[in-house]
Amino acid sequence: MNNYIKEQSLGDVKVNFRLRDATFSRQRYWGEPFPIYYKEGIPTLLSDEQLPLQLPAIDSFLPTESGEPPLGRANNWHTKEGYPYELSTMPGFAGSSAYYLRYMDPHNEHALVGKEKNEYWRQVDLYIGGTEHATGHLIYSRFWNKFLFDLGVVCEDEPFRKLVNQGMIQGRSNFVYRIKDTNTFVTLGKKEAYETTEIHVDVNIVHNDVLDLEAFRKWRPEFATAEFVLEEDGTYVCGWAVEKMSKSMFNVVNPDDIVRNYGADTLRLYEMFLGPLEQSKPWDTKGIDGVHRFLKKLIGLFYQDETWKVTDIAPTNEELRSLHKLIRKVGQDIEQFSFNTSVSAFMICVGELQQQKTTSKQILEPLLIVLSPFAPHLTEFLYQKMHEAECSIVTAEWPKFEEKYLVENTVKYPVSFNGKVRFTLTLPADTSKEEVEKIALEAPDTEKWLEDKTPKKIIVVPGRIVNIVF
Repeated sequence: MNNYIKEQSLGDVKVNFRLRDATFSRQRYWGEPFPIYYKEGIPTLLSDEQLPLQLPAIDSFLPTESGEPPLGRANNWHTKEGYPYELSTMPGFAGSSAYYLRYMDPHNEHALVGKEKNEYWRQVDLYIGGTEHATGHLIYSRFWNKFLFDLGVVCEDEPFRKLVNQGMIQGRSNFVYRIKDTNTFVTLGKKEAYETTEIHVDVNIVHNDVLDLEAFRKWRPEFATAEFVLEEDGTYVCGWAVEKMSKSMFNVVNPDDIVRNYGADTLRLYEMFLGPLEQSKPWDTKGIDGVHRFLKKLIGLFYQDETWKVTDIAPTNEELRSLHKLIRKVGQDIEQFSFNTSVSAFMICVGELQQQKTTSKQILEPLLIVLSPFAPHLTEFLYQKMHEAECSIVTAEWPKFEEKYLVENTVKYPVSFNGKVRFTLTLPADTSKEEVEKIALEAPDTEKWLEDKTPKKIIVVPGRIVNIVF
């Protein structure tokens, strides 16, 4: 369309570039120092031979008493001739805007990145970061990369081949309800009977929306003498809402507490189980218990009353089907960053293997390998126990999906009479339509439901259903 506008003399095409403005100079210690000194008050660049300029040791990272940045505290922060260096440093996005190029050739003392190394690595294949990260950092990486490309320093016009923005984790806030002009708090189920004020409460002293009363009294001095109007079962139930995670709303969850109470694997799995990667998702500690129970079920496949129960018995067709459904599903999900549905698939597979009373190593070992990227600590422990040797699951080969194990050998046919299912037939999958009809008519239960009537029509949908109409 742009070309058409120019060719038809309908107008001119102009490209406007806009770079989000940001202060490049920071009055702090950390960050790259500017390679600048002041000669008689005139800012002057250091020569290449004098680089790199490295941060000096200082006794405090606070500003000086006269208000200068922390570098003002450094001794001998000047050139050999005594000219003072710049006291401000570059911002965090200065060096980080080019670090991906430096990774390609980290030991090169003559260039940011050598031509041969850059042409080998070229660009970042996949970059995953939050939306705020994209606008506060990646925009500068792209700007700098295009500048370097125009200079011929790098071989790719774009720094990243693919970018995935992960959604923000939102907080799940909790509220208590203080009765007006008192220090008494009424539970959610009874608050309508009172005039109340809604107050945010620290979510770390609430479990499944139930308030820890003693922890609440210790939380803040003014609540030390708090009284409560409770539910009939003696609990205080809090209100809740999904809001941005913020210290002011007391809904920030410390991951160290989750790891301490549930383990790192539970935390990892739960974060992936929250929802699609690119969507914003509310953090809700209620779901953590479910994920934790799943890991306990997994352990139950390997141990019974602290006794190791994995065997070398050959797997059944049903066990192989459950395993290879999982291998196919997780393999597809990882490529699509659909980690939440992978966690669901793990739960389904472990549930099926529990029902099948699986103990076969040929099933449980590949199960651990597929789960290991999601729960690396537990799977590493079980894998080493299974091999009774110095080995690691991270070096194990990814299980190969085989379609043949998903082919059904038998088919269950619901047999209906005038549209109502009365019983089920299990037949070989390759049974012909005519044979299915014959077997259905000769089945003992058919005579009971026909009640000596002659069928008017018999409908057989291969692999699906039999319907006898009379």
